[in-house]
Amino acid sequence: MTPSDPATATDPLPRLRVARLPPIALLLALLAPAPLAALVLEMPAPATLTAERAEDHGDAAIPVAPSAEEGVPRQVEGTVLHQAWRLAGTAMTTLQLLTPLRDQLTDAGFDILFECEDTACGGFDFRYGLELIEEPDMHVDLGDFRYLAAERAGPEGVEHLALVVSRSASAGFVHLTRVGARDETEIALSAPDRPLTVAASSLEAALERNGRAVLADLVFATGATDLGPDPFPSLAALAAFLEARADTTVVLVGHTDAEGALDGNIALSRQRAEAVAARLVSAHGIAAGRLRAEGVGYLAPIASNATEEGRRANRRVEVVITTLD
Repeated sequence: MTPSDPATATDPLPRLRVARLPPIALLLALLAPAPLAALVLEMPAPATLTAERAEDHGDAAIPVAPSAEEGVPRQVEGTVLHQAWRLAGTAMTTLQLLTPLRDQLTDAGFDILFECEDTACGGFDFRYGLELIEEPDMHVDLGDFRYLAAERAGPEGVEHLALVVSRSASAGFVHLTRVGARDETEIALSAPDRPLTVAASSLEAALERNGRAVLADLVFATGATDLGPDPFPSLAALAAFLEARADTTVVLVGHTDAEGALDGNIALSRQRAEAVAARLVSAHGIAAGRLRAEGVGYLAPIASNATEEGRRANRRVEVVITTLD
């Protein structure tokens, strides 16, 4: 949104223009709830979307008490979105993972209904009462997980949200379940001051907001540049973004893990970016002149190269908007 122009010296107090409405219409306008603002949850470490499942109308379990208690409402209906995220190479505890997310939800107007930790939640019974994306996309350690349920009211009704955080020996995991108000609240997960790794459906919002994003579904084996035959939803989303903005140009930046010499990795990362540019031209009809390919090797990691999960996350291609207004 472009801010209003500042007042000039000859007009120090801009006039407030109020539409003249009939009394009943004015009353209804004043009582109408304001639209929900977009919610951006910043992750405490670089995050990669591993899986996403959505239903236009369904139900999901959002418990608000331990599984041992009777009569706990467990199912809510509406538009359902499940997302699983992996935070590779982090040693953060589940409390350290959950706390900043909880604080951001509270700041965004959510009421926290219930929060618990593994055994206090109900352990095995509680975890398997939740409808979570399965392994390996979402990992839950039954002895080390935390759960949070929240809700907030909006113009389309109540939006329900549940978070599950857990970890393995080398990574953290976050599972997000949202029910209702999906069209009113676009949630993107990111890492502060890091390139964003987002779902293809959120790529446009990330580029508009940050000017860059990781094409999260492009996976490269060590030493490989071939994209393979997959359709790659992130490329379709990027192509749609570019088709809607005829004057926009981008640079595709390739990255590698830290195995091998720097010169070789810079060449390899550039070849990966070139492969992505070629696919955008051949499969999506994007003009080659709007794309540039570069490579920086292993100089800009988003995860630890000490683990396979971290190295996998670092083998990536990012898109950066280069158009200057």
